Parts: sequence; C-alpha cells; structure tokens
Amino acid sequence: MSKVQTATQDTDARRQSHLFYLSSLRRPLIDRAEGIYMWTQDGRRFIDGSSGPMVANIGHSNRNVLDAMKRQMDRATFAYRLHFENEPAEELARELAGKLPEGMDRIFFVSGGSEATESCIKLARQWAVATGQASRWKVITRFPSYHGGTLGSLSITGDDALAETFEPMMRVMPTVPAPNAWRDRDNLSMDQRGIRYADMLEEKILAEGPESVVAFIMEPIGGAATAALVAPDSYYPRLREICDRYGILLIHDEVMSGAGRTGKFLGGDHWNCKPDIVALSKGLGSGYAPLGALAAPMRLVQPLLDSGGFQHGHTYAGNPLACAAGLAVLGEMDRLDLIANAAAMGDVLMDGLKGLAKRFPFIADVRGKGLLTGAQMVADPETMRPIDQNKKATQRLLDLAYERGLIIYGRRVKGGVDGDNFMVAPPMIVTREQVGEIVSIIGDSLEVLASELDLPVEGQG
Repeated sequence: MSKVQTATQDTDARRQSHLFYLSSLRRPLIDRAEGIYMWTQDGRRFIDGSSGPMVANIGHSNRNVLDAMKRQMDRATFAYRLHFENEPAEELARELAGKLPEGMDRIFFVSGGSEATESCIKLARQWAVATGQASRWKVITRFPSYHGGTLGSLSITGDDALAETFEPMMRVMPTVPAPNAWRDRDNLSMDQRGIRYADMLEEKILAEGPESVVAFIMEPIGGAATAALVAPDSYYPRLREICDRYGILLIHDEVMSGAGRTGKFLGGDHWNCKPDIVALSKGLGSGYAPLGALAAPMRLVQPLLDSGGFQHGHTYAGNPLACAAGLAVLGEMDRLDLIANAAAMGDVLMDGLKGLAKRFPFIADVRGKGLLTGAQMVADPETMRPIDQNKKATQRLLDLAYERGLIIYGRRVKGGVDGDNFMVAPPMIVTREQVGEIVSIIGDSLEVLASELDLPVEGQG
C-alpha cells in the first residue's frame, strides 16, 4: 500500500464529511497552492499538471490578482446588474472584446462554463425569433462532446454516461460525429478526412430540415470528452462555409480552449475560423472567482434589444468581484506574456508526450495545441481495440501519477462509457524544467500501468 493511500485512509478515519461526490474516492485536504504547485495539510506537494479541470491558467496565488480582488472587496463585492452598473464589468468587457475576433464585442458575463454555453444557445434561439425565423430551434452538436451539466447545456452534450439519466427531462439535440480522423483506416488524406467530417454537418442539416436548425456548437480543440482532439485543418473553413450557406450560427465552446491556453487567445484563432458566438469560462477567471462569458457581435444582439432584451440572466452575472479577478487575470497574461509561453512550452510538452508514445506503443495518438494536450490509450495499436473498460486504465493512470505527486486529467472519450486517455494541461506559467518533470512522472506511471495491464512497451513482441 502506498504512502498516499495510507495517509488518505488515516485522514478519512479522523473526519466525517457531509459532502457527497460522484464516487467514494477520498483525497487529502488542501492547505495552500502557489504557482503550479499545491500542498496538502500533511505537507505533501503536488504538481497541478492539469490546472484543475483546465482552469488555473495563470497559476495559483498570483499576488497581483489577489491584490486586485482585495481592492475590490474593500469597495463592493456584489451589485445586482439591474440596480447598478459596475466598473470592473465594464473594463473587463472592453479588454475582452479587444482580444476577440473583430466585431465580437458584446459581452454577457456569467459564473461558469455551463451557464456560458446555455447562454449561447438561448441567444441563438432568441435571435432567430426576433428576426422572424421562429422555426429554427435545433442546435446540432458533436458526439462525443461536453458542453456542461445544466439541462440546457446537457442537451447539447454528446455523452451517454452523463445524459442518459436525464433524457426524459430535456430535449436532446441532433449530433454529428466528432472528427476523430486519426482513427480512420482509409485511403483518404487528412485534409480529405477533414472535409468528410465537415460535410457530415451539411448532411445532418438537410436531414433535419435547414429551416429548423439555428446553430452548430463545437469545441475548436476538444475538451474532456475528446481529450484535446484537433480536427484536420480543412475541417474548420468548411464548417464556416456550410453554416453560412444555410444561415446557421456557428458557436465555439472555448470554455476549455480559450483564454490563451492553446497559444492563441481562442482555440479557433489557430485556423482563423471566426464564430458567430463564443462561450468562455475556466481560464478567464483562472480559478480566482467563478466567471464565464458569452461574446457575440452587435448584429445578433441588436434584434434582441429591439424586441425587449435578452430574456436570460443569473444573479451573479457581471459580479464586480469576479470581474475584478478576471480583469487582473487578463492583465497578468499580458504582463507575463503567458500566451507566448503556452505556445513555446506546449511544443516542449508535445515533444515529451510523443517521446512517451514511442516508448509505450499503446499510446495510439497524441494531440492538442499549446498547453491543452491529450493522449489516447488502446489495447492494440494496430486494430485500435480499446482497453477493456473493466480495467479502468484511465483512473489507474491518474492514481499512479497522483501517488507520485502529479495531477493529470482524464475520462472516457467514447460517449463517456469507453475509451481511455489522459490530458496534460499545466498552468501557462510552467517552465521547461517543470514540463520535463511532468513528462518524467507520467513515464514512470505508464511503466507501472503497462506492467499491471499487460500493455505493450518498446521492444516487446
């Protein structure tokens, strides 16, 4: 039994929790965090190799952000948007608009990713009604995908494990396959595969009836549901063309890929693919305060304003303390040139992960952009046969890394019920030496996993 397991069990014996979780897994109590590191109350140090769930973009306990929040706390921590405007929200909206594609300058603040994506689809629907297109209500999404946990955002989430229980309570939206071109065994080039996956959207639009479809939502670079999946380059402009052809809004879910993590401010910026609506969260507040945002151009917002306003809102929309934190986060990204560092350290990390793939052939694919990376694990790299789900390979790898002081991320990527992967996404302040340590620990953990599950390693067979 490892020291981590023993200490955790000892802690469990001393404390009874009234919280409940998705599993019986217990973790030690956090004491403090700084930079890319986190310490438990019993003194153990962990590398936050996934920024939580890809949230802590600028690292933990940044003093400038904390000071900005303290200054705002001394003035006002809450002001309801229907009663007052507040300066942090105005300034953050202005700064954010300056970093987004031209014209994407109308901002609606929320408290998290699920609220952001649900706000996007509600904006799309209200725009359709306000412009005399009330027949449009369907939002096509990808399978697998993840867009949030509320019933609205879950209806556009392609994940059987999360959605099945709640299907009777919501209207599930149409799906098209996510562009897992790396798995395909055909004679097509990657560009041809990208076109083929994009054309599946047009086929779905025609099958549903173009007059009934209001939007298509996608993660430009995949999140947890696809482990940093990147489509072939040809995929992105073809999608834009198809959406324009049928008058359908293109929504980019940048909750995980936005706010600089991929080496561009938005993931879609890598392909100059301009969406109609953007959802942001996670790295926007970087874990300092619950914060998210919808961004859209005035051409979509004005019809809503003319017809009575956006019929939507949350109590904490535009909260001054959260917006002060977000404004300071953007300031630190600029001051420390973190987007450039994410691009440079992302290259180092990708090289390290590709090296692990050579050492461990059961890693069938390594993908991502910047510091949003993922790797797919299979039982047989020739046939792409998945690892037996009963072996719980992903969770075992996460536990092995955790025992060695590294936190990484993963969940099943075939609709939430099958397919093993891990994601590596450290804070954007990470250094070359720290990336090397992360890759080394993952390598040690993969070595044990391969031995336990009888997976192929270099030189075997």
